[in-house]
Amino acid sequence: MIEKTIATITTDIGEIRQLYESAFPAEEQIPWADLMQLVVSMSLDFTAYYNEDGLLLGFTVVYPRKPFNWFWYFAVPGDLRGKGVGQEILTRLIAKYENSTNILDMESPEQACPNLSQRRRRHSFYLRNGFRDTGVGRSFEGIDYIIMMRGEGTFTLQDYDDVLNELRSFWSAMPNAENNSIEPKNN
Repeated sequence: MIEKTIATITTDIGEIRQLYESAFPAEEQIPWADLMQLVVSMSLDFTAYYNEDGLLLGFTVVYPRKPFNWFWYFAVPGDLRGKGVGQEILTRLIAKYENSTNILDMESPEQACPNLSQRRRRHSFYLRNGFRDTGVGRSFEGIDYIIMMRGEGTFTLQDYDDVLNELRSFWSAMPNAENNSIEPKNN
């Protein structure tokens, strides 16, 4: 697997954008141009993963920070899901941040919804990979999110608020943000 860091707004990444826009519902996406500005201004770790033939296998976006890193976006093309690709990417990501505490938010596996079985599979996937439920969650636009954590420590609602406030400060400083509010987006 080949990793490529996406670090600039001008990088030609059309297929990554297509994956982003197809893997996440619109209400869970930051507008693409704004996300690319945040990659630069927040020093996000945006990594794309390819096979040896150049086929896009997925991407991750991590907000590296103290006392924990936020695994913000993680996507694998639909035709590659369930084939070990996501497992390999997550294993690499965990190894990269092995000396840190890492969190992620995801849709609640308990909220009634059309994709409940998918949410439960995703939840089980993260549990198998050493993440645990923190008991912290929020609702945004009718979707319940939970926070999962890998590593030592605890995660509180205040920690969630702190991350959101950091994101809002970066968002509001952007000259062309498509809107003035930012809420967490899931994995």
